[in-house]
Amino acid sequence: MRAGNFSYVNASDIPETVAVFALSGALLLPGGQMPLNIFEPRYLAMIDHALATNRLIGMIQPALDGSEGGKEGGKEGGLCKVGCLGRISSFSETGDGRYHITLAGVCRYRIVEEAAVKTPWRQAHIAPFLNDLETPNGKDVDRDSLLKAFKSFLEANSMDADWESVNRADNVMLVNALSMMSPYGPAEKQALLEAADLKARAETLVALTEIMLAR
Repeated sequence: MRAGNFSYVNASDIPETVAVFALSGALLLPGGQMPLNIFEPRYLAMIDHALATNRLIGMIQPALDGSEGGKEGGKEGGLCKVGCLGRISSFSETGDGRYHITLAGVCRYRIVEEAAVKTPWRQAHIAPFLNDLETPNGKDVDRDSLLKAFKSFLEANSMDADWESVNRADNVMLVNALSMMSPYGPAEKQALLEAADLKARAETLVALTEIMLAR
């Protein structure tokens, strides 16, 4: 998996402990691009540290029902068990104390345990999904079903799309881009993240869209 200027090939390329950025409803996938506007002091410090070290940030959602791992009983709640590691591939300062960054998705990870640290940002010991470092071919994705669901969603919401770009996109880019841009809630976004492979993610996205349209 290539992200920015670095290629992640095996387990030795992934650190055992990463800074985690908990953000509800945010979905980063391997190979995807996520723009972020950073303004909280602790996260500004986290970005400074990442830029000075390995440029990696672990995106993750807060626990969906309070039953998952994290700082129970503290000021911060639990975290979902699965997130996605991202490399800072672009960075700019706004002049008013904020950072604009883009994360390039590297691989998903499972939290082993949250690290006891003194930094103002949270950190966790992780187990990476090493299969994500291999480039999927997307050949088993049912592209027709995916595009049919996408078109139905657009029509139901009186929206349009750049169909020339959609038709040019390969299955991997199409599935991940539509998943990341989908207007679904945190639970649905987590289901898309945790799908076993690209085919399962595409099927999950189609099913979620059909459920929404049926309502």
